[in-house]
Amino acid sequence: MNMDVEGADTGNGGDIALAGHRAGLLSRRSFLVGSAVGLGAFGLAGCATPDGMSLAEAEKVYGPVPEEKFPIPAVDVSKVDRKYYRRTVRYETKEEPGTIIVDPGKYYVYRIEGDGMATRYGANVGRDGFRWSGDAYVGRKGEWAVWTPPKEMIQRQPEAAKYARGMPGGLDNPLGARTLYLYQNGAYTLYTIYATSAPETIGSGITSGCVGLLSQDMIDLYDRTPVKTKVVVLPA
Repeated sequence: MNMDVEGADTGNGGDIALAGHRAGLLSRRSFLVGSAVGLGAFGLAGCATPDGMSLAEAEKVYGPVPEEKFPIPAVDVSKVDRKYYRRTVRYETKEEPGTIIVDPGKYYVYRIEGDGMATRYGANVGRDGFRWSGDAYVGRKGEWAVWTPPKEMIQRQPEAAKYARGMPGGLDNPLGARTLYLYQNGAYTLYTIYATSAPETIGSGITSGCVGLLSQDMIDLYDRTPVKTKVVVLPA
């Protein structure tokens, strides 16, 4: 992928230069062309949103995941537009259950469940000039994967050179907790679906082509996605 998360995979990483983590580290935010603007707080806790999930439910779904190798903190759901909360929706398609469909124009990722239904996740996607479309498949999967910046990125951003041999997995790693590596015709495309801990990026085009889901959503999708799963990326 050429994500600005960029991570050419030298066997380790997706092409991602993502949005923000901690100051002082080679943060995803330093790789972004711009950052998404945080959205305002929602109203009273427990009030149902137009999409059917209450704020209280969202806080539970996107709560902390302490049992992970690197414990994942709760999402600040006030930074996520309520329409991007995970939910089950009607989605008519001829694709088989289990197929992943990315709709970059609407900032959604769908997992087809069958019977005209799908699980829908909010996403960040490629920025202008870095979007792509077509069919692919999950060639491999990774948990807390090592991220290796591609040489092209190092040329543009010399500060990335310190990770030329790979950035170990962790909360500040651009690939996050889970990664699905997308392949075509037996070759890695350099594009991934990855986990982001930057809620303000959901619903924006900030990468060099990769697709990011909130960590809690990405874990849910990852656990239900075997290698060889078909992935359809729609035109933006």
